[in-house]
Amino acid sequence: MISFKQLHHGEEPLLLGNVWNVESARVYEKLGYKAVATSSSAVALSLGYEDGEQMSFEEYFYIIKRIKASVSIPLSVDQESGYGSENDTVVSNILKLLEIGVSGINIEDTYVIEGERKLTDKDTFYERLKEIFIKLGENRDKIFINVRTDPFLLNMENALEETLERIKLFEELKADGVFIPGVTSENDIRTITASTDLPVNVMSLPDLPDFDTLKKLGVNRITSGAFMYRHIYKELEKTGQKITNEKSFSTLFV
Repeated sequence: MISFKQLHHGEEPLLLGNVWNVESARVYEKLGYKAVATSSSAVALSLGYEDGEQMSFEEYFYIIKRIKASVSIPLSVDQESGYGSENDTVVSNILKLLEIGVSGINIEDTYVIEGERKLTDKDTFYERLKEIFIKLGENRDKIFINVRTDPFLLNMENALEETLERIKLFEELKADGVFIPGVTSENDIRTITASTDLPVNVMSLPDLPDFDTLKKLGVNRITSGAFMYRHIYKELEKTGQKITNEKSFSTLFV
């Protein structure tokens, strides 16, 4: 069986289905997706929270366990900034995920305070990741760690330069991949993939190039974040309104 890590080095980019519950994960498995990944934002929204670690790790972990127990394909978990202010807590959370068979995690270099997302100083983030990796010990090699960096998501003026500098630090730590949400320019994507041997992950946005173009640009992994969740609930709203307007459930059976 191909490992989750190997899936990032295939001929085609790895298209991950972003999920928030058991049913969404089962749909992607049925469609033949090779792996799924939680969208922490979608899970949070489904539980009535906003994004940014507003839900507790215990609540999140329950959902993760149910998803992992219900599908046979690899599961990666969006761990945001770790769900813990102390590195020991972050490591403990990762070990809990390993115990139930999770194949990968995302960990990001931003944090949310009073609804505003802020970028962690790169040297501070480097030291934090370094300590987490060391504390994981022999368990480090058992999980794919995809490091997310947010200069593009935050619309920084020097987003490309800042991203490239951070990727070099992730390479030093021997991260398994890098996730760059917000990047959409073909030139920026090409520059990033040419600068690193780490598998590069991009996220859906209206002006993101199509999958064939992303493949040519050297992208290894493609995700949709919480956008599928949001799309489905927009359709629910439309259908609910149609039922109200037509005074009939017939639209549910078309």
